Amino acid sequence: MELIFKELTHKIIGCAMEVHRVLGPGFQEYIYQRAMAIEMRKIGIKFEEEYELPVFYKGEKIGLRRVDFLIENTISLEIKAKSELDNAHIAQAINYIETSNVAAGLLINFGAGSLQFKRIHNKLLSPQNPSRSGKS
Repeated sequence: MELIFKELTHKIIGCAMEVHRVLGPGFQEYIYQRAMAIEMRKIGIKFEEEYELPVFYKGEKIGLRRVDFLIENTISLEIKAKSELDNAHIAQAINYIETSNVAAGLLINFGAGSLQFKRIHNKLLSPQNPSRSGKS
């Protein structure tokens, strides 16, 4: 399977590597989030921070979730500062991309000794149309 948004995800991961190199593990998530915003802004990546996603149940809005970053309306970025990523973190990232109708997501963990990241793809969207189709 070919990676979608390969160039953009590569740039985002590069920003994360720089943040992890400078700060290392041990900080709270919001510190890494602020540092990522600085790095992405510096290289010209457009993003929205704390992007609100409505959550629906059987057609009724039942709440809101926030993803750390929605990048160029195509990639959801969720940041963690845990000793290890687990299946609950991956499930959360999948829920975010499915809720926001974006084709791809990144889950980046700054809490481990080495930077951890996971690319996530929205299986609900057709491969022919990886762009954002809007919220419902």
